[in-house]
Amino acid sequence: MPAPMIESPLARLTPEQIEQIGREFDAIHDEVFNSLGETDARYIHNVIALHRQLALLSRAILLGSRYPGAWFLGTAVLGIAKILENMEIGHNVMHGQWDWMNDPTINSANWDWDSASTKEAWKHSHNFVHHTYTNIRGKDHDLGYEIMRIDPHQPWHPVYLAQPFYNIILAAFFEWGVAFHDLDLEAIRKGEKSVADLRKELRGMGGKAKRQILKDYIAFPLLSGRKGFLPTLKANFVANIIRNVWAYAIIFCGHFPDQCYTFSQEEVENESRGGFYVRQLLGAANIEGSPVFHVLSGNLGYQVEHHIFPDMPSSRYAQIAPKVKEICERYGLPYNSGRLGKQFGMVQRTILRLAFPGGEPRPKPGAYSHEDADVSERHLIAV
Repeated sequence: MPAPMIESPLARLTPEQIEQIGREFDAIHDEVFNSLGETDARYIHNVIALHRQLALLSRAILLGSRYPGAWFLGTAVLGIAKILENMEIGHNVMHGQWDWMNDPTINSANWDWDSASTKEAWKHSHNFVHHTYTNIRGKDHDLGYEIMRIDPHQPWHPVYLAQPFYNIILAAFFEWGVAFHDLDLEAIRKGEKSVADLRKELRGMGGKAKRQILKDYIAFPLLSGRKGFLPTLKANFVANIIRNVWAYAIIFCGHFPDQCYTFSQEEVENESRGGFYVRQLLGAANIEGSPVFHVLSGNLGYQVEHHIFPDMPSSRYAQIAPKVKEICERYGLPYNSGRLGKQFGMVQRTILRLAFPGGEPRPKPGAYSHEDADVSERHLIAV
């Protein structure tokens, strides 16, 4: 028998409570930004230096890629370097987290990354669309990346039967999936985007693809000599897959586990600043781990804090997380957090379950209670 849906916590807060939450989050933001200084700047400079050292070390090791030991070690180090560049550096710099330094290089206007998306398309699709309309159905295109049924409100279609399989392909080639997603072909169909703009973005993607092919599959393999060419090419390919799968896992675990809420457009009409903050924290999930894990995840293990303050330096999320959690506890809001294995398991279960018919949400009368807090509105579905 279908299980009823619980009410979104947003609906049980009074307007006064929502505004007070907004003021408390604004105070956290201002406290951090008023204290930014040399220590923070040193952090991002050190991370960028570490990435460059790891990348150089991996390339040096892979000069001997014809030997199995060198191949495995070089591939692992290169994979870590690519993860660091993609997650903690590229994603966060392009969010404008370090613009306050007024550095001519480390800023959102000039930085680009080793990923298939052009910086312009990604910043529009991710920074603007996703972070503005987070989890608003019909507005946030990152809900399933327009190819997967990740929310029970999405009507079922037979094409979703294949999503457990193309989910694997998406993970392996995630940078390319995101790049094509950023093209926003739906906007073309609706007449909201010109074909000329699409051609420009495709040329940009082509340029990114050309650079990656020349760098990873021609230039560096050639440096390894005739016997090392193919092993180095394979190492670079595997390192790209490592980076893609890691990014996929962190991003999906930050957005689609149980207890991540989605919202109708009617629910968020005339949304206040406080309402925006509450929607952001209800639509995100944290991943627990060590300090090293958080650096390698781009500090997106603090996805809740990131969605509340996307322009805050990522190195500060650990500092404010206890304050955010305390506010959630005080207002009876869920603070979604769990280990990587737990969050990843829930996401994969949802992808499998919603590949099949059923699972449409049903309204539930009555109020939300703390006893319901471990059950997601997204996942109270017909089974």
